[in-house]
Amino acid sequence: MNTDADGEAQDRSPAVRRLSDWDPVRLEALVDEHGSPLYVLDLDRVRENYRRLDRAFPDAEILYAVKANALGDALEAIREAGAGLECASAGEVKRALEAGAPGSAIRYTAVNPPARDLDWVVDAWDDHPDLTITVGAEDTIDRLADRGYDGRLCLRVNPGIGAGHHEKVRTGAAAKFGVPAERAVDVLADAADRGFDVVGIHAHVGSGVQSDQLDAHREFVARMGDLARDVADAVGDLEFVDVGGGFGVPYREDEAPLDLDAVARATREAIGKIDATLSIEPGRYFVADAGVLLTDVNTVKDARETTVVGVDAGMTTLARPAMYDSFHPIRNLTADATDGGARETIPQTISGPICESGDVFCTDRELPASERGDVLAIGNAGAYGYEMASQYNSRPRPASVVLDGGDVRLARRRETFDDVTRLETARSAPDRDSNPETVR
Repeated sequence: MNTDADGEAQDRSPAVRRLSDWDPVRLEALVDEHGSPLYVLDLDRVRENYRRLDRAFPDAEILYAVKANALGDALEAIREAGAGLECASAGEVKRALEAGAPGSAIRYTAVNPPARDLDWVVDAWDDHPDLTITVGAEDTIDRLADRGYDGRLCLRVNPGIGAGHHEKVRTGAAAKFGVPAERAVDVLADAADRGFDVVGIHAHVGSGVQSDQLDAHREFVARMGDLARDVADAVGDLEFVDVGGGFGVPYREDEAPLDLDAVARATREAIGKIDATLSIEPGRYFVADAGVLLTDVNTVKDARETTVVGVDAGMTTLARPAMYDSFHPIRNLTADATDGGARETIPQTISGPICESGDVFCTDRELPASERGDVLAIGNAGAYGYEMASQYNSRPRPASVVLDGGDVRLARRRETFDDVTRLETARSAPDRDSNPETVR
């Protein structure tokens, strides 16, 4: 539970950190030292967000969805704060173990897991027998049995209700995820008969759920409560009922923060009486407003209908605007730090260097007129930023720094062009005269 000092910090911490709350001079100095593009993650803010969750859900088990941001420094800070780690892949399980998490704090939520993932996690289970595997298909239970696994088993169910900020992340009703809820009791009874240690049920309604979607959240949780009671009657008491995460954060500056206390009340009321621990597993809520992406302006162009501002970050650096049409706040740090807001504000399209028309962060956004050499900050980049980055167009991925109290450290170095090609197998140019078979 929280110490008095933690509670005081919680009281001082705003419910959401806006892009305007970051110190522009400090951020510009980070670019001067570490280059651009650059991800910045404030670990103190991550800890504050955990404490806020802990206060709203004092009797719940809180896990962090690693897929939101798997940076080792973040995982260590979250573990030290008291949260468990929910992992969507074997690679995330490896990261969790390397961050010092015991098996009891790790849940592997397998979604159509590749064979190599199951092999790796079952091998890890030999050394960490108290880790939990969550399966979303009867077939996965068979595959685990074939590998000799009979440990802690949680069943992901499909409740038939989805919610979230975009249709691509509304998982609760998508056929890809989970066993239909009406078949869950039979599946778990069979698993228990086969010797598995049945410990829980799990579902996730979607990502980025806001206060105005509480009705969907309440109905989803109510169905999980009903199912938990049915499972208890047929199979025995469960250890936990996991209702996932999906707690949204406001990306637009004028949006109100999620009423977390209202979500917690709705969750407790909807689930009803269960002889099991309530589990939640937010990801975005921990880290979104704890991170920013910094990028240099390299080109300013007057186009026919807009001013195009070219920056050195792109959809390979932050994919969410291109993939989900997501809004991210943008701030001209140089204008704020040096001109004190005196620059003229004009509509601008902020564009990256990728050869795609979708490689834009905003269109006709009113911002202080950008100049070559300015540093822009893109807010709420702590969740699904670097995790979704790629090397498309053979572009190296950016560096990451973390702020930890008064300390600043490089947490992930910038990739080089050599890193982009490092995994390719050795090759040499074909000798067309001496070995014509190599020519196709």
